[in-house]
Amino acid sequence: MIEFKDNVEAIDALRKKHDELIKEIGKKIYGQDQVVSEVLISIFSRGHCLLIGVPGLAKTLLVNTIAEVLGLKNKRIQFTPDLMPSDIIGTEILGEDRQFKFVKGPIFANFILADEINRTPPKTQAALLEAMQERSVTASGTEYKLEEPFFVMATQNPIEQEGTYPLPEAQLDRFMFNIMVGYPKYEDELTVVKNTTIDKDFELKQVMSAEEIIFFQGLIRKIPINDNVLEYAVKLANMTRPDSEYAPEITKKYLHWGAGPRASQYLVVGAKTHAVLHGKYTPDIEDVKAIAKIILRHRIIKNYKAEADGISIEKIIDEILK
Repeated sequence: MIEFKDNVEAIDALRKKHDELIKEIGKKIYGQDQVVSEVLISIFSRGHCLLIGVPGLAKTLLVNTIAEVLGLKNKRIQFTPDLMPSDIIGTEILGEDRQFKFVKGPIFANFILADEINRTPPKTQAALLEAMQERSVTASGTEYKLEEPFFVMATQNPIEQEGTYPLPEAQLDRFMFNIMVGYPKYEDELTVVKNTTIDKDFELKQVMSAEEIIFFQGLIRKIPINDNVLEYAVKLANMTRPDSEYAPEITKKYLHWGAGPRASQYLVVGAKTHAVLHGKYTPDIEDVKAIAKIILRHRIIKNYKAEADGISIEKIIDEILK
């Protein structure tokens, strides 16, 4: 049983644990500080993450490293064009006693790495929907609860590459963050090459337990938030909807579809976590702005005019944030 004198002491403990996590993960992951920070925010916010980037940027290594320092049971699912939903959830087989029994699939773990999720057709992608939202799966009419904490970290190749299937909007909306993983800086790449071309293995220590993660996830929900910050987060989501009374001109001109209420919820929870991990005890508007782009970029859809004018989603979000 984890106990603290008050929420302030608990928040300070979370911040200290977070700093230890950053330091430990940094032993294997170089030059991706922003990405690591955003992934940890999603974990403590009880959300899922979608990492997008070209092959070879250590997306898979990042996920495995984080699972290791958090001491979680992790499973890797390699998404391929022939992958079936039963390969993820599990299947019923006829046992020696002539009774059907359910054999659990790789979804039954704390930390799921859905590698190259857009390499498989939408039918199989949809197998993750119930697990991500309800933290349970249903097979042959029977519901099976998944063990907490439960996270899905999916990696995705840029959609322009051949052999990819765009994720359905319902699937994308389940991901709290859409994180772009870019090429490392020259100095960081030097460090990567130097440390990965020698026979040396870095020992990582476990920094947190599953019980601690669940406790701190609950703590985040208890963080107070001022009404003006809450209203700003909800208004920000509304400003992405072309038919909203709050929609600015750029939204009406270039957006076909805006973010739903789940975006508002994630903006508030994400702002709370961002604030706590950056030395505050309650979030402000700057905390909402800090995580707005990675929450909104996969929830809004451009229209044909935006495509014709070469206007990016990032530019539209930047203008809305102004």
